[in-house]
Amino acid sequence: MTNKRQRQQAKWGLILATTLALVVSIPALALRHFTESLGPLDLTVVENRSTVVLDRHGQLLRPFAMKGGRWRLPIETDDVDLRYLAMLKAYEDGRFDRHSGIDPLALLRAAGQFVANGRVVSGGSTLTMQVARLLEPRDERTLSAKLRQIIRAVQLESRLSKNEILRLYLTLAPYGGNLEGMRAASLSYFGREPKRLSFSEAALLVALPQSPETRRPDRFAQAALIARNRVLDRARERGVISTAEAEAAKAAPIPDARRPFPMLAAHAAAAAVAERPDPNTHLLAIDARLQANLEQLARERVERLDSKLSIAILVLDNATGEVRAQVGSPDYMSKERAGAIDMTLAMRSPGSALKPFIYALAFEGGLAHPETLLDDRPSRYGIYQPENFDLAFQGTVTARKALQMSLNLPAVELLNELGPARLLARLRDTETAIVIPKEAAPGLAVGLGGLGITLTDLTRLYSGLARGGEMPHLVRYTGELAASTQGRRIVDPVSAWYVFDILRGAPPPDNALAGRIAFKTGTSYGYRDAWAVGYERRFTVGVWVGRPDGTAVPGLVGRLIAAPILFDAYPRLGVEPEALAVPPYALQATTATLPPPLRHIRQDVPKTIASTVQAPLKIAFPLDGSRVDLGLSHPSDERGSLVLKVSGGVPPLTWMVDGAPVEISTLRREAFWQPEGAGFVRLSVIDARGATDSVVVRLE
Repeated sequence: MTNKRQRQQAKWGLILATTLALVVSIPALALRHFTESLGPLDLTVVENRSTVVLDRHGQLLRPFAMKGGRWRLPIETDDVDLRYLAMLKAYEDGRFDRHSGIDPLALLRAAGQFVANGRVVSGGSTLTMQVARLLEPRDERTLSAKLRQIIRAVQLESRLSKNEILRLYLTLAPYGGNLEGMRAASLSYFGREPKRLSFSEAALLVALPQSPETRRPDRFAQAALIARNRVLDRARERGVISTAEAEAAKAAPIPDARRPFPMLAAHAAAAAVAERPDPNTHLLAIDARLQANLEQLARERVERLDSKLSIAILVLDNATGEVRAQVGSPDYMSKERAGAIDMTLAMRSPGSALKPFIYALAFEGGLAHPETLLDDRPSRYGIYQPENFDLAFQGTVTARKALQMSLNLPAVELLNELGPARLLARLRDTETAIVIPKEAAPGLAVGLGGLGITLTDLTRLYSGLARGGEMPHLVRYTGELAASTQGRRIVDPVSAWYVFDILRGAPPPDNALAGRIAFKTGTSYGYRDAWAVGYERRFTVGVWVGRPDGTAVPGLVGRLIAAPILFDAYPRLGVEPEALAVPPYALQATTATLPPPLRHIRQDVPKTIASTVQAPLKIAFPLDGSRVDLGLSHPSDERGSLVLKVSGGVPPLTWMVDGAPVEISTLRREAFWQPEGAGFVRLSVIDARGATDSVVVRLE
C-alpha cells in the first residue's frame, strides 16, 4: 500500500511540476504548434440545450428536457445572484478577473498542498480551465489532459470575454444526476430562478460541481452540508460575507429532495414546441403572473366539484388578439381529470352561449332592436318544440330582457326569422370552426347549442363583439403581428354595442357586482358543459367546466358553476373594466318611440294592406356587394346623395344604415340618403309586415 501511494504521489508531483514548468515557458514553446495539433476550439456544444418556453416578459413557463433526459437551461450572468458569483470566484478562482486563462500562483499553491499533505488537495485549475474541461470532457487525469486544458484555456481567453467564459461555466457545470448548469440546479433544488439566492443556497451551488454525484443533497445530505460549509468558511475568509452571515447560513437546512420544474401554461407550451420544433426558445404572448393566478383559481374551484371534472379558462387581449392566459385543465398531470387534454380546444356544445349572436344578426338586419317586444310563449316549428330552461313562460318581453334572462323561445323565434343557415354562414365566414351533426340538416336547435364549438373560438367570437364586430386573429407568440382581419366581421358596430349594452345588464352570480362586464352563460343539453364568457373594452375571458369524456353531470349549470369562476377570474386581470364607446348611429329609444315596424316582432298587419303584396321585399338598388361612386356616376338627385330603391313588400317602409334608421315610415319605394363618407355600409329596409332585406355596399 505504501509503495502504491508513493508511486501515486510521485506521479502527481511530476504532473504538477511539469505543468508549472510549462506554464512558465508556454510563450517560448510555440503555442501555435500545440494549438494546431489540437484543432480549432468547438463551442457548438453550448447550443445543444433544453428547449424553453417563456412568457411575454421572458419568465420561464415550461422547460423541456434534452435528448437523454438531461436538463441544461439557458442562462446569462445577469440572471445570477451577485453573491453567488462572488462566492464562486472566492472559492474557485480568486484571480479570475485578472489572469489570462491560467494562474501560476494557483498551480504553485496546488503543488505546495500536495507536498504538505501527501495528496492532491486541488489541481490549480482556473474557472477558464474548468470550462475547457466541460467543453471537451475526458475521464482521465493525465499530463496530456492537463496540457490540453491549459491550451484550451488560453484559446478561450483570447477569443471570449470574461463574462462569456463565466456564462459557459454557468451553463455547463454539473450539479448531480441529469442537472447541468446553475439555472437548472437552482430551479430543481430550491424551486426558483437563481436571481436571488440566500448565502446558504449560493454556497451549496458553488460546492456541487466539484463532486456532483457524491454531494447531491437529495441523496447525500451530510456530504452536501460539509461541502457547503467549507465554501461559506472560504467566503468568510475572503471577506465576501461576515462571520454572522456565515454562521446564519450554516444553520440553514439542506434541501432533501428535488423539486419539479415550472409547468405554467403546459398545454400552450407543448403546442408551441410541437408547432415549431426547431427553435430552442419560444416566446409566448401569455402573462406568467396571470397564468399562475388563473391556474390556482382552477385548482381551487375544481376541488369543490366532481373528482373527474375539468376547468378551462382563456383570456384574450381585445386590441391585439393576444392570448394572455390559457388554462387547458386544472392539473396537467392528473389522470383522473384527463389533465393532459387541452379543453380550450375541445369541441363541445355551447348551450345558450350563441344566443347573443342571434340577437346581433337580428339587430343588424333591422329585424329587431333591444327594445323590440318579443313573445315568450309556446311555439312549434314543425316537429321542433323548444322550451325554456325553467319550463315557464314570461309572456311579452323586450329583446333586452329576453337575452338577459336567456329565454329560449324568443331566441328561436328570431332565428326562425333569420334562418339557421344565415347564422352558420356568418360563423364560418369569421373562420370559426363548428361541427354540425351529420344525421340532419342544420335546424333551429343550433341556436340553443345544437352544434360543436371550442372555448377558443367562442371566446374569440365574444372578443369580436368587444371590437365592434371585427373579429380578431389570435396571436400566440410575442412579437407576432396579427393577420389582417379586414372584412371578417361577425356583426356591424351598432349591433355589437347593442349586445354589449344588454349583456352588461345581465344579473350576475351571487355576491358579484352588476354592470361591470358584459357576460353570457350557457349549459349544454344533458348538463355536460357549463360555459361563461365575459368581456369589456380590453379583455375577453372564457370559462368552460365539464368532464373531458362528455359524461353528464347533474347540476352542471353555466350560471351556477362557470359564471362564479368568470367573476373571480376578471379581477385577476389587474384592470378596471371599461365600457364600449357608443357608436354614432346607435338608436337609444324606448319601445314606444321605436319606428312602428320595430316595436313588436309579431305585430298584426291589416288584411287590406297584406292583400296588396305582389312580391317579396327586395332592395333593388344598390345591389349587394356593389361599389357605388359618390360622384355623378350613380342615380341621385344631387352630387353626394344616394338613392335607395326597393321592390315588393308592404309600405310604409323604414330604411336603416348600419342598424340606425335614416328614413322612417315612408310610403315611397325610393328614398335618398346622404352618406358621411366612403367605406363599407350595411343598408336594411323593413316593411309594414316586418319583412326585411339587407345589402352591404362599398361607397367610393
